[in-house]
Amino acid sequence: MMRPVNASLDEHLPSDHRLSKVYRVGAGLTGLLLVAFGIMGLIDRIGFFDTGGDTVLALNTNGALSVLSICIGLLLFAGMVIGGSFASTLNIVLGVLFIASGFVNLALLDTGMNFLAFHIPNVLFSFVVGVMLMWFGMYGRVGSALPHDNPYWRARHPEQAAREQRAEQRARTSARPVGRPA
Repeated sequence: MMRPVNASLDEHLPSDHRLSKVYRVGAGLTGLLLVAFGIMGLIDRIGFFDTGGDTVLALNTNGALSVLSICIGLLLFAGMVIGGSFASTLNIVLGVLFIASGFVNLALLDTGMNFLAFHIPNVLFSFVVGVMLMWFGMYGRVGSALPHDNPYWRARHPEQAAREQRAEQRARTSARPVGRPA
């Protein structure tokens, strides 16, 4: 019988944990890409809500999209610096928001409400970045085959993790050499 798991995840993941490196790299690379795109858009002095055909890195842009890209990129840099579960959660949340943005802007493409000057390549970029951020954020956090030393697996299976830890301690204690009598 399936029963709900009332485990809370340990929100502190050591900064040197191997999972934190994945979250940090994902946030940092994506943040760098977005900041570069935003700066290039601002350098071109495109109007803030201009919906003309100005492109940067093969994507349509305007001043508002450039500023938004820089802000989100800087937020991802903050996630990279902080690392751990914060970076993972930030990647997941921003990934979902990028995918939602893709759908919303797809609906607004040929309307007067397309304030961010999105075109189809922008929508596809939004979907790809969203999936990529979600993958980086969920790496090692969700899945059916997480190793038992994974902190997220341990949080979801506290009884089994405790049994395994007790068994490891017994094995270490019984493996100690017995001292010889003097």
